[in-house]
Amino acid sequence: MKKSLAIPAALGAMLLGMGSAWAQTAPAAAASNPAAFINSGDNAWMLTSTALVLMMTIPGLALFYGGMVRKKNVLATLMQSFAITCLVTVLWMIIGYSLAFTPGNGFIGGLSRFFLGGMGLDSANPLAPTIPESTYMTFQMTFAIITPALIVGSFADRMKFSALLWFMGIWLLAVYAPIAHMVWGGGFLGGDGVLDYAGGTVVHINAGIAGLVAALVMGKRVGYGKEAMPPHNLILTMIGASLLWVGWFGFNAGSAVAASDRAGMAMAATQIATAAAALGWMFAEWIARGKPTILGITSGAVAGLVAITPASGFVGPGGALAIGLIAGVVCFWTAVYMKEMIGYDDSLDAFGVHAIGGIVGAMLTGVFAVKAIGGTAGALEGNMAQILIQAKGVGFTIVYDAIVTFIILKVIDMVIGLRVTEEQEREGLDISLHGEQVL
Repeated sequence: MKKSLAIPAALGAMLLGMGSAWAQTAPAAAASNPAAFINSGDNAWMLTSTALVLMMTIPGLALFYGGMVRKKNVLATLMQSFAITCLVTVLWMIIGYSLAFTPGNGFIGGLSRFFLGGMGLDSANPLAPTIPESTYMTFQMTFAIITPALIVGSFADRMKFSALLWFMGIWLLAVYAPIAHMVWGGGFLGGDGVLDYAGGTVVHINAGIAGLVAALVMGKRVGYGKEAMPPHNLILTMIGASLLWVGWFGFNAGSAVAASDRAGMAMAATQIATAAAALGWMFAEWIARGKPTILGITSGAVAGLVAITPASGFVGPGGALAIGLIAGVVCFWTAVYMKEMIGYDDSLDAFGVHAIGGIVGAMLTGVFAVKAIGGTAGALEGNMAQILIQAKGVGFTIVYDAIVTFIILKVIDMVIGLRVTEEQEREGLDISLHGEQVL
């Protein structure tokens, strides 16, 4: 009996010794070969999420916007999304990623990844320790791509293509990268506790405010308020909205940066809020105007996607439902009635949906945040201070974005001009700027 007990005891001692040796050598192995500690499941999910978010811009946003403009401007609108995708990719590789996501100060990152120098197969970013840095960099690139592309909706039909390229390039580096660093990259807003899971401030408020400033600086479209400017193809808009909805799971659930339980909750919250907002907008339109429209329900869905973006990793299903319903109704009122009352020409409602939806979502994150989900309690769990913290993030983003965007636009206007001629605008940007048209 004693011999039979001795054998398991010896095996146990051997295993304990092996475990102790592993514990001693693991840190050294991690330092010399970080790739050995990459989680393949997390990496697979993040590669998938990256592809989903890229799909949101091309073809998702391109089709969503392309269907809402007049036929004479559809190719120019598609061209803008495609060209922005290419331009931002290159700028992000050269310097944008480094400015946003490497150590620097409270406002901006450093230059340690200039031209992605030093990034190899075994490189890691402490913000995403279980995936290669190349995956994390590309995932964040897709966010940087869609944000300036969203701005296009506010000044559709009237900006020169050359001016658009200059504006988007400068805006990416002067506005998007700093705000991304301040919130996500180790800057002062994130350090102060501002909750933004996937881009309520960084992406949507940022893009929507820039769009409003651009629309005000450039002025209204020729004929605005005097002639009808209906969408030319709502089938394209519906397809685009559907691609945005599917791609948004990469946007929100991917922001967990892991195939984790939190990613699952973010996905559930995204689906619930989007459906609720689509219904909220649809019923508000039905009551106010007598008929529900495909343009309305798809716009409502996008409003819900926007509003749940900052909250998706912090709230539960009930909070997601409330955020979606509120965002759908508020964004309907903003896009339809507030725009008419104030008189600005936000062509495709980038401000009314993205800025307002982002503000609603960011502030309600401070109300509905659940400590057991995201580690921070909201007002409903007794943390009233979180609302003020969220207001700080929203307010700073609005002020910084508006001032810098205005300066960029004015400088470009002085140097090369922002707007096409009235003749070109009447002829349509497809022919006048690109020599193409849809027959």
